[in-house]
Order: sequence, then C-alpha cells, then structure tokens
Amino acid sequence: MHSVYAPLRERLYAICEAERLLGEHVHIQARVLSTEEAIGNPEGDDFPLQKGRERLMEASFGQGRGQAFTDRFGDFSGRLDQILEMELQNNYRRAVFVATMNAVLHHLGQVGGTIHCRDSAPTECAAKLAEHLHNEYGRPRITQIGYQPKMVERLQDHFEYRIVDLDPENIGQAKGKVVVEGPETSAEAREWADLLLVTGTTLVNDTITDFLNGKEVLFYGTTVAGAAALMDWPRFCACSS
Repeated sequence: MHSVYAPLRERLYAICEAERLLGEHVHIQARVLSTEEAIGNPEGDDFPLQKGRERLMEASFGQGRGQAFTDRFGDFSGRLDQILEMELQNNYRRAVFVATMNAVLHHLGQVGGTIHCRDSAPTECAAKLAEHLHNEYGRPRITQIGYQPKMVERLQDHFEYRIVDLDPENIGQAKGKVVVEGPETSAEAREWADLLLVTGTTLVNDTITDFLNGKEVLFYGTTVAGAAALMDWPRFCACSS
C-alpha cells in the first residue's frame, strides 16, 4: 500500500514553481455547489448529489475551474502555496486540494474535463462508456466502485458486472439486475473482476490505493482529472467540460 498524495503534491508543486505561480499572492476559492448548479436536471433522481450526501466543491484559479466530490464540504479561501502545504488528514482538506489541483492544471491547459456534465449528459456518457469498454477491453468482468445510476443501468446489460458502494442506503438494494454490495465484499469483488471501474471520489475519501494493486483499472469522473494526468492513470469522462 502506498500513498498517492505525496507524489501528487510534489508534481503539482514542481509545475507551479516552473510556472512561477508560487511567488504570487494567489487566492483559491472552493465553494459548495447546489445540485442544480452541479448537474442541472438529469434524467432520474438517484444521483448521490440529489440525495444530499455528497456535494461538488469547485475551485477557481485564473481561467481554470476544478471540482471534487466530497461528503465533507465547505467554503475555503487561501493562497496556492498554503493549499500545497496543507496536511490532508480528512475528506474536506483532500477535496480542497483535489479541486485546486484540477483548477490549476485546467488553467495551465494541462488537463480538461474538470467540470461535471449536466442534464441528460450522464445518460449519453454511460452509452459512450459501454462502447469504450467494448472497444478497449472486449468483454471483461467489471467491478464498479461507486454508484453512478446511469452507468449501472447501462453496463449491467452488456457485461458480467458487480458494483460496490459505501452509501448504506444503496447497499443491498437491487438496481436492475444487480444488487449493490458493501465494502465488506470489496476485496473479493476486486479479485473477481478483470477490470475495475473506479470513481475518482476515491481520491478524496482516501481509498484510492485499494485499487492501485496491479489489477487493470479505469477511473471515471471529474474529481480524478488532474491526478490521472499527473500519474498517467487511464480515465473516462466523455461529457465533462
């Protein structure tokens, strides 16, 4: 097991130093978005954002914007160097760091897809994901980490498929033909799969290293945009901006 935060911090720091951003008196603002601001009016009412247990925190830096899903949220304002030196001991601080990283790399033109898709786009994204998985991986057995309703709806009809989630209101619930499993089956579900389809939120809740163990993995979502670029992790996020 290893921590990803140290190399992420080092690589981001080096980029900011090379771009001469550290010496400037820069303010980063992360704000909690309402459901309407974050995802508009998607088709369906089963997204974690709509249930109120997670929020998207959004950071602005220059011309860049970056987001991070988190279950511990609040506003933040500070200098870039302060955020890069921050101890990342809880989900709130990790969300500030991750959203900021996404905003800075977006501002520098080093990463795209840092803003969550809206309205009917999650349905379109799920269709594109199924096509991408077929084209890139064939017919793998897939364990998805993190509940995303449109992906679950689409993928279960095309693959041998399991899903693991942390939300107790989802665990044990049938979502179409699959039943959402809890963290107690995560290790076995990972071993069963040929491919892990992992939410970027794992970067904020400090479980991401559970999925960096040699098993083939594809991350999805906006939260992991900057980290995927810096660490050369495969990521799918077809409809983000």
